[in-house]
Amino acid sequence: MKSVSIVVPIYNEEENVVRLHEEINASCKALGRPYEIIFVDDGSTDKTAEYAMTLSPVKLIRLRRNFGQTAAMDAGIKAAENDYIITMDGDCQNDPADFPMLISHLEENDLDIVSGWRKDRKDKFFKRFTSYGANVFRKVIVKDNIHDSGCSLKIYKKECFKDINLYGEIHRLIPALLKIKGFTVGEIVVNHRPRVAGKTKYTWVRTVKGFIDMVSVWFWHKYSVRPFHLMGSLGIISALLGVVFGIFTVGNFIVKLFLPDNILLKLFMTDIIFPVLTITCLLTGVLFFVFGLMSDMLIKIYYGSTIDVPYSIKSVYDSEK
Repeated sequence: MKSVSIVVPIYNEEENVVRLHEEINASCKALGRPYEIIFVDDGSTDKTAEYAMTLSPVKLIRLRRNFGQTAAMDAGIKAAENDYIITMDGDCQNDPADFPMLISHLEENDLDIVSGWRKDRKDKFFKRFTSYGANVFRKVIVKDNIHDSGCSLKIYKKECFKDINLYGEIHRLIPALLKIKGFTVGEIVVNHRPRVAGKTKYTWVRTVKGFIDMVSVWFWHKYSVRPFHLMGSLGIISALLGVVFGIFTVGNFIVKLFLPDNILLKLFMTDIIFPVLTITCLLTGVLFFVFGLMSDMLIKIYYGSTIDVPYSIKSVYDSEK
């Protein structure tokens, strides 16, 4: 039987961490599989880490400061040693009782990733409204065929994360990133519970960062291998506009030379606008070409080098060692 790693980023969840561990441990024992529980303390300022260190079994990874949920999740995923990796939130809103269903759906359908769908969400209106808008936007530009990418309750095969670093607020878009690489993605309805303790960490700032990361994923999906296709196309369009404005510039010169008293033409043609547009568009076209070639070279360097992770681990505590 495949072994399971449970990865949970936690930040100022002193009121939830003990209860959550009990639920996870009970669900994992019922699976009858080898398992490990990994809590990643994302720089908590309360007693979250202290309470977590009293639990067993647990591997507690403490980050030096608050780097964000994505960085904490990345640290936990990299520390995971088992065949399957299940990620979830640390606020007790995801239900560990859904673990067997996630594993069954993954194995029965021969998938690489199964994402939870909080079909009946228990969040406040603002959080549900912004999440709905983000999902609509994501479906248009990312097209990952996931109803609820923001749900942290997901299961992955360990090989999904080979040579992958997570950054920004991109944990919501992991299925899209992996789908780009050819992994198969499924979805299943999961239970969602209201928060009964602690404070939500969800803010409008995270929403904005999430939108920005969506654009990044779209670009990566379309042009990660050949960014010159995008830059070169923009360069050609800009250069063609420069040619068109150049024709208008020459036409303006001819009109003023041979029809100096034509008032109607003077209304539409000035001495400055078309020459400026011509030079601007031609230079912009050249710059897009140069940037495109530079991006191509940077992409080759990226694929041939190791990328540093954007966080720092303070300590690792393992209750089993």
